[in-house]
Formats: sequence, structure tokens, C-alpha cells
Amino acid sequence: MGDPTCDVAVIGAGTAGLAAERAARKAGATTRLIDPEFAGTTCATVGCMPSKLLIAAADAAHGVGHAARFGIHTDARIDGRALFARLRRLRDDFAGGVRETIADLPEETRIRARAAFAGPGELELDSGARLTARSVVIATGSRPMIPPPFRDLGDLVLTNETVFDLEDLPESLGVIGGGPIGLELAQAFARLGVRVELYDAGSGLGGLPAETSAALADLIARDLPLHLEVEPEVRALEAGVEVRIPGHTARFERLLVATGRPPSLKALRLDRAGLETDDHGVPLHDIATMQCGDAPVFIAGDATAERPLLHEAADEGAIAGANAAAFPDIGKAPRKVPLAITFSRPSSAVIGTVPDPDDPDHATATVDFADQGRTRVEARPGGLLRLHADRSDGRLVGADLCAPEGEHLAHLLVWAISAGMTVNRMLDLPFYHPTVEEGLATVLRRLCGEIDAPVPWSRDEGPTPGA
Repeated sequence: MGDPTCDVAVIGAGTAGLAAERAARKAGATTRLIDPEFAGTTCATVGCMPSKLLIAAADAAHGVGHAARFGIHTDARIDGRALFARLRRLRDDFAGGVRETIADLPEETRIRARAAFAGPGELELDSGARLTARSVVIATGSRPMIPPPFRDLGDLVLTNETVFDLEDLPESLGVIGGGPIGLELAQAFARLGVRVELYDAGSGLGGLPAETSAALADLIARDLPLHLEVEPEVRALEAGVEVRIPGHTARFERLLVATGRPPSLKALRLDRAGLETDDHGVPLHDIATMQCGDAPVFIAGDATAERPLLHEAADEGAIAGANAAAFPDIGKAPRKVPLAITFSRPSSAVIGTVPDPDDPDHATATVDFADQGRTRVEARPGGLLRLHADRSDGRLVGADLCAPEGEHLAHLLVWAISAGMTVNRMLDLPFYHPTVEEGLATVLRRLCGEIDAPVPWSRDEGPTPGA
């Protein structure tokens, strides 16, 4: 039997790769899905799902620990081994569902191997075989980056790919990186009774604009110390690791490094495919077609280094797979309004376009949730919501927030922006009392004033006092 040939070869069986293979096959193409492990998606195995399982446990512990605010007195005993056993059991169940989907593919479609380019449509497999494809989709995902100062610490270092395999909660944990991954995990461990401190070279948290990031930092600081705009020095100890910054030294049992997940591209030998790349080695591509230059090569998911989010990876995979099957007759696909959510407490999000503060064509209004009725009822006041609108027509263009129920507010806002809604049209929709969404009504009303838009008659008197 000779080397295999197909219409579309997809490298990587994560969210983007599975979507690409499915779209190409649906379009009538013969496909090959190449992956060295077929372990399941990043989301199911080391990302979205296990992190939310940890956060759910942290929410439960935090609720018990703060029940006295409501006159309820109890003591929480956290069983770290049972916690991680449940986390892994459910994580493996989620990942198993993905693996079952992969196993349902025709056997000839699945190739367990590592692939590298020998030419634009030629792949070398580490099995020694070659594969010829009319088009190729790169969906190799990303991997944790461990900067040089931390590489010599060996097993003292954890990443999002190893932290969920802990058998028990550590006594202490230093976290390097205040992006979404580092922030979520740092707060979750802190709420589970682990002594945690977070360090970041930047001044912000979770990829938020400065004003909203500052509001979130004030709230996160209730759970753990934050050290921003610092370059920590680290050294291994006989037991644990020491982290030193000017004026402060701390020792931790382990160190979680969450400094980013760059694309996994180096092993692909992209030079052999004749692809032009940017300064970071990512192929230049069109986000509407996912095509790399004019080559029969497409890219999707975290490998693009653009929108490393599951729903974006699925969309990009579908676009890439359909166009790979149709090549050279490819089409442009509309992209969804950007939406990025961090599951901190309170949750935070960036939606759509956040204009520069001095942009004369856009207006911004803000509401503080510190005195919002529903958040006070539930003893979780605090947070910020900023809305941005086009002055010329009153359309909502973006938002950024950190607020209780922020993940749900973010969905409402991204749907409204996607529908092209104006500020006063959205304000004319029902807002139930008492809900966190009433804070959205308040900021919409303020934004009407910023852009001189008429306020619906039902909102002339403003929100209910204490709403």
C-alpha cells in the first residue's frame, strides 16, 4: 500500500481541527485527521472544563466561609484529595466524550502521527509515511510558555497542563501571570484555603482596559496579594521555591506559571510550505478565509495567535475546512463580534470594540456595582461596567466589565451589538427588578445622555432606588 492521498489533511484534533475535518467532509472532500495522541480538546482536558470544576469548588468553599454575613454560622473542612478526585473524574468524562466523537470517524480518516511539511501539499509523518493533500489545515493549537527564569525549577513549576493532576491542594502557591488563566486559578486556589500571591510584569489583569482592570484588582485583592509591574526573581529551595521582588520575599510549595500559550508551530517546518510568517512565526493569513497567503494551506484555532477561545476555534475550523475543501474557489465568512470572558469572581469580560479614551467618534458611560440593589442583597457588591457607543447613530459597539453575573451581562451585550441595537432601543427592553441587569439599564440611560439620544419614556425617571 502506498502513501495516502486525500483532498484535505487537517493537522491537529482539537476544537479547530475537529471542526475543520467535519466541514471539509460535509463539503464532499476526502479527509485525513492527523494527531499524535487524539487525547481530546484543550478545553476538555486542561482548559475550560477542569478550571471551571476548580472554580466551582472554590465558590462552594467561599460561600460557606462567608455565610456568617447572613447570620449563618458553620465551618468548612476542605478535602483536597476528594476535590481533585471529583475534578479529574468529571474532566475525564468531558474529554472522553470528545474521544468518542473522534473514534466514530472512519478508521482511515484518523492518522496517529506527527506531521511536518515537505511542500505546500506534502506532509511527512513521523511514522515514515508521506501524505499528499490538495489542501492542508493547520490546527495544532498552543502550549504553555515557561520563560527562562522558571525553566530550571523543574517539578516545582506547574502549568495549566499539569496543575489539575495534583493529588491534593498545596499549602502555598505562587502564580506568575495575571492573564485569564493565572487570574482564574490564583483566585480559585486562594478561596480554597491555599496561600497564594500573584505576580505580573504588566499593570493590568485579565486583558481588561485600565479602568476596569483597576476595579477588578481592588476586588481580587480581597482574596490574595497582587504584585503588578514586577519582574520576580526565583530560586529553588530544599522544599519549595523562593520568589523575590523589591521589598518583598515569599516562599511557596509550588509555582504556577501562566505567562501565555504561544502557537505550536515550530515542528511543522513551515518554510517548506513556502508560507510567509510574522515576527512570531505565525503564517500570515486572512481571518475571513483562514487562508495562508495564496497557498493551499489554511490555519485555525489557537495556532493563529489571535482569538484563543473555544467558540472562535470552532468557527475558524469550520471556515478553514470548508475553504480547504473548495480550494481554489474559496469564500469569505463573516466573523462574530469578539467576546472574551474571564471566570474570576466577579467575572470579567471584553466585548466588541473598546475605543480609545480620546476617540471623538465614540462615547463611553460607566456604572459602579458597589451600591447596586441585587449585589447588596447577595453580599457581593462591587464591580464596573463600561459601555461604548457610536455617536453618529447611537449603536452599541463594545463593553468591558467586571461584575457579578458578568458572564451573563456579557452575553446580553454581545447579542445586542451583533443585532446592531442602539442604546435607546436596548434601554426600551424589559429589565426585571431586582436583578443585576438593572445596572445595565442605569449605564444605558447615562450613555443616552452622552450621545444626546432620547431616553424612552419608561426610563425617564431612572432606575428604581437601590437598583
